[in-house]
Parts: sequence; C-alpha cells; structure tokens
Amino acid sequence: MVGTNTKQSSTVVEVLNPDGVGPVVLVCEHASAHIPEAYNNLGLSPATRDSHAVWDPGARALAARLSKALNAPLIAGRVSRLVYDCNRPPESPGAMPEKSELIEVPGNQGLNDEDKAARVEQVYVPFCNAVGEVLEARESNAIPTVLVTIHSFTPLYFGKPRNVEIGILHDTDSRVADAMLAQSELIAPRVVERNSPYGPADGVTHSLKIHGIEHGLMNVMIEVRNDLLETEAAQDAIADELLGLLASSLKELGLVIMGTSHHA
Repeated sequence: MVGTNTKQSSTVVEVLNPDGVGPVVLVCEHASAHIPEAYNNLGLSPATRDSHAVWDPGARALAARLSKALNAPLIAGRVSRLVYDCNRPPESPGAMPEKSELIEVPGNQGLNDEDKAARVEQVYVPFCNAVGEVLEARESNAIPTVLVTIHSFTPLYFGKPRNVEIGILHDTDSRVADAMLAQSELIAPRVVERNSPYGPADGVTHSLKIHGIEHGLMNVMIEVRNDLLETEAAQDAIADELLGLLASSLKELGLVIMGTSHHA
C-alpha cells in the first residue's frame, strides 16, 4: 500500500508528504467522491454517487504513488467536485454544476448567493490555502517547483468513445507539456495528446493558472483515462510510465528527479 503520511489535513483537504523536497508539487482536486451528510447526497441516486461525475476515479491513487516516488507534496480534495469543484473559480457555473454530463444534480439546483458563498468558504478557500501554504514554504526554502495536477476522465462521454489515453494539458505556459509531448514515445504505444480530452477553452486550467502561472511556476495537467486505473496493478503501471516521462521531461528543463520507482 502507498504511504499516507499526512499533515495540515482537514475534512475538506488532505496534504501528503508536505515536507517533500522533490521538484514537483502534486495537486488532485477531484480525489474524493465524499459528499458530507449535510448535503443529503445532493439528491443523487445511489447508482450515480460513485460515478465519474462525482469524482475522478483512480486519480488519488495515482497521485499518491507519484507523491511517494517523487518525494513530492500532494494536496488532494476530500469532498466531491459536485459539492464544489476546486478546479473552478467561484463565478464559474461549473463550480457547483446543476448538471454533469447526463446526470442531474438536484442539490445544486436553485442555489442562492448565500448557499454558494458558504461552499466557497467551506471547500474552495481551505483547498486553495493548503496549496498556497505548501508553495510558500517551498519558496521560502528556495526549492525549485513544478506544479503537476492529476486527473482522470471517462472513456465514454455523452455516449462517444474517447481514444486518447493520456492527455497533457496546459494554459499559456506550455513548457512542461511541450517537453512531455516531445518525450511521449517513452510510453508508446499509449495514445498521448495535447489539451485532450479537454483544454483551456473548457475552463479546466484554473488550478494551473492561480497556483502555477500566477506564481511563475512551470506547470502541467495530466489526464488519464480512468479505465487504465481500475486496479492497483494498473495504477502501478501508469505511475511508472508517468514517472519515466516526467523524469525525462523535467531533465530537459534542467530539473532532476532522484529515483523513479514507486516501489518501497
């Protein structure tokens, strides 16, 4: 099992390995399917409470493996993205969506400004503060930092299959993405694509912008199709592939990762 050394954790955010001094800081906004009792399951049916609409299946498990292997801090959400999506700003309709793909979210319909503000304060603000604390500590200790956010996506969206297996996403800073895409033959025959299955126009680069670009940090978002993360063995395999790709890519950018295996 992956270690779960935590610090600065709360009911809405957990921080693993906060003192890790590797060159990467990991963020996993959609790590949990948990809906606090006060929200009455947001009115969702039992069949949808563990679906990809509620969280990113496999993303936390993958991020935890990368955290251990990279000696990297990991900030992960502990509340479903349907309560509040920490990869969206408060003004975005996607922050507390009334509908996700084909799934209606009754508990998000008709929210007033007070309801929305409460969720911002209860979920989004603590999450952002946790990321900020880790980044500030590293800056004060002059630790070189690349921000890497970890997500998973569904193989079937609105009934349409997605062939891409790993998406390398970026906003205005494409340095890490460019390096990873240039090295992507290292994980051939994986289907690896730029800004796919989403991109900046879809509003998915919020964390990259506020935690990475605004702080002058190189950054990238990694999306893995969730059918590639269904078992521990599969998660190990993808983690090893991404470790090799990250190590090679960051070396091209002047950063060295010491050791690239997640195994103890």
